Amino acid sequence: MGKRNYFVKPQDKYRDRSTFEGFDIQINETDKKRIDRLVDNYESRILMHLDEDYSRRTKWTDRLADKIASFGGSWSFILIFATVLGLWIVWNVTALTNHWHFDKPPFILLNLCLSFIAAFQAPIIMMSQNRQAARDKHESVIDFAINYKAEQEIDDMQSHLHRVEGKLHELERLLIILTSQTAVSHDAERQPISSHK
Repeated sequence: MGKRNYFVKPQDKYRDRSTFEGFDIQINETDKKRIDRLVDNYESRILMHLDEDYSRRTKWTDRLADKIASFGGSWSFILIFATVLGLWIVWNVTALTNHWHFDKPPFILLNLCLSFIAAFQAPIIMMSQNRQAARDKHESVIDFAINYKAEQEIDDMQSHLHRVEGKLHELERLLIILTSQTAVSHDAERQPISSHK
């Protein structure tokens, strides 16, 4: 998309940039909040549509993998896992529970359980991350399309506004010329009358 040439008055080049960029429109706080609210509403509708599409296209096994990965990467999992490990070790080391020890040091059964958990948890997390990466890529393509369309619309609006501004300045110049010609003709009409008196 090529850049367009806009009409810019020479004095506008040095004007304070406290206006909405490109439009020379003052934006007050109420308008800013309204624009932000509209943009947020639009984004939430797009995200809701993406979530519905994501839910429709995923199988229950994929959703289960997402839930496991979400739980496996949370503080809840870490705290529960640390508690279970602590209880396991204390139970199998304490003299009070000597008759019920099922995994004496060096905790071979615990190592086997941890290996199983790591072996299954890693691929599940990787599956979830791959699907999330595909979803993020889809969202970024949509974001790019929306941004590109918005840029084109803004560019068109700026072009129209600057064209209108150029025509207004041309009309202003013609009005000044017409006003000065009218004033000169009125002065010319008044001079002969005053000379007869």
